[in-house]
Amino acid sequence: MRDSSTGSTAHRTSRPARSSTPSTPSRPSRPSRRTVLAATAGVTAALATRTSAYAADQRSRDQELRALISGMTLEEKVGQLFVMRAYGHSATAPDQADIDANLKEIGVRTAAELVAKYRVGGIIYFAWAHNTRNPHQIADLSNGIQAASLAQPRGLPVLVSTDQEHGIVARVGKPATLFPGAMALGAGGSRDDARTVGRIAGAELHAIGIRQDYSPVSDVNVNPANPVIGVRSFGADPDAVAGLVAAEVKGYQRSGVAATAKHFPGHGDTAVDSHFGFPVITHTREVWSALDAVPFRAAIRAGIDSIMTAHIMVPALDPSGDPATLSHPILTGILREELGYDGVVVTDSLMMEGVRTKYGDDRVPVLALKAGVDQLLNPPSLDVAWNAVLNAVRGGELTEARLDESILRVLRLKSKLGLLDDPFVTDSGVDRTVGTPAHLRTADGIADRTTTLLVNKKGLLPLSRRRTPKVLVVGADPASPSLSDGPPTTVLAGALTELGFTATALSTGTAPSTATIAKAVAAARDADAVVVGTYNVTATGSQKTLVDQLVATGVPVIAVAIRNPYDVAQLPGVGACLAAYSWTDVELRAAARVIAGRRHPRGTLPVPVQRADDPAQVLYPIGYGLTY
Repeated sequence: MRDSSTGSTAHRTSRPARSSTPSTPSRPSRPSRRTVLAATAGVTAALATRTSAYAADQRSRDQELRALISGMTLEEKVGQLFVMRAYGHSATAPDQADIDANLKEIGVRTAAELVAKYRVGGIIYFAWAHNTRNPHQIADLSNGIQAASLAQPRGLPVLVSTDQEHGIVARVGKPATLFPGAMALGAGGSRDDARTVGRIAGAELHAIGIRQDYSPVSDVNVNPANPVIGVRSFGADPDAVAGLVAAEVKGYQRSGVAATAKHFPGHGDTAVDSHFGFPVITHTREVWSALDAVPFRAAIRAGIDSIMTAHIMVPALDPSGDPATLSHPILTGILREELGYDGVVVTDSLMMEGVRTKYGDDRVPVLALKAGVDQLLNPPSLDVAWNAVLNAVRGGELTEARLDESILRVLRLKSKLGLLDDPFVTDSGVDRTVGTPAHLRTADGIADRTTTLLVNKKGLLPLSRRRTPKVLVVGADPASPSLSDGPPTTVLAGALTELGFTATALSTGTAPSTATIAKAVAAARDADAVVVGTYNVTATGSQKTLVDQLVATGVPVIAVAIRNPYDVAQLPGVGACLAAYSWTDVELRAAARVIAGRRHPRGTLPVPVQRADDPAQVLYPIGYGLTY
């Protein structure tokens, strides 16, 4: 397993120093280890063994954990089942706007108050909730949350989680290391690279106090129109996806971070986004078993710590019409009993429309627990959800023993991760681990193995700095998915300039107007070559019009598909086409190195690309890819 790659030419900036402006609240003092141990003496005396001894001492540890559970109040038990968002960069002193957001949505001012009021077992970080400004701030936030939780009677550590898939979904950005996303890794086809991504990403998350990552995506993306998975999947071949999923899981485990296979029972064949609608998967039981189930079986064999549910209906697995998140036949009958999984089951966000279509927000958490879920993630109203579970126990719909079953799984995971021993992180650990030069070089090296060349007419690529020195970069500029440099046209132009070209960026957007297209065409006439970043091109969309008119100028046009590789089917006129699988810096700079000839293209398609005029016919099959 390689830790680094040589020969990278991408410029990297050093991590900025932490702000010391007066407006930045000082970090809450972290209790000393002696204080923590004294405050939790009953817990740590029974649970001080390290992760390495966990498997050998499972029965004894379960007895100790059950004893711990028996001392909890019912309210504390209910809290342990929830994983909740909280706005703000600090556990105790967030900005006023974040205090206002917390009061409006949760009824508390801070993350510390959230922990004290509801005794939640987990907290999820989001960039949009202002949790992830920089690594040291994130570490301080994590420490503040842990200190607040341990300060409560019978206080327990919090399991902090996030969605750090890399590629188009990443909550922690620069100066942390950002890797190519799943479909790019699928194009690279290296299980060693997938394992390395898990290991390094896990180490960096661990250093900032995040111990559960909602990754890897284990869905097999067989629908090019899938609006929610797409490049978040490793590909369309279930066996290839399974191998990469298992490898990444093992990488995370090596770093002491819980990986999460998602979205069970498989979200890869839908044209509906479960954030906004209720998808229905029409696979037969046989198709599901041979396609969707394969990566989840591999994840379970690899010892996956948690599995996330999907808000989808699969009539062949449960004809009731319930989403999988609320389905006892799917979560208990199939996942627990048939597949033999006894780890933590976490819901996808309960704010999503797919789980709210059929039942009210007060019924969803209760039905999820009855189905077999252990962690209830991010409900729209924590007060409604928390009280619904509490009242279901008091009214006899749920038993306290059922809650104990899930709490035991959650505490087993916290124990395995070492949180019950010492949940805190250090500044020196952040400096030693996060965004190191070796990690950044490794990310560049992996990206170099993923860029896929699909079209190269008349050997247009690599571009010559002598024959085509002036390059115009146009195209879509979606918002950066990973707090990286962005926008994409600027990143591509900057990378090409560093590689010896004179490159100019002109953003044209995902739906360029007639005037914008005319401006780009005029600029192209003064260039030696044009690079156009495309984003989900359609047959009737104005991105296709832009590319067609650029081609008509006679200037060589190189398309870079910065999201789905299916764009190539809509662009028959271009001189060359690359698939980058994401518009993050690490992948765009790798594409620039291929364009400039500094690296040979090595990626191959992990999904088939159908013909635009006849989707029943394959234009480029899985495994297709050109090189120099």
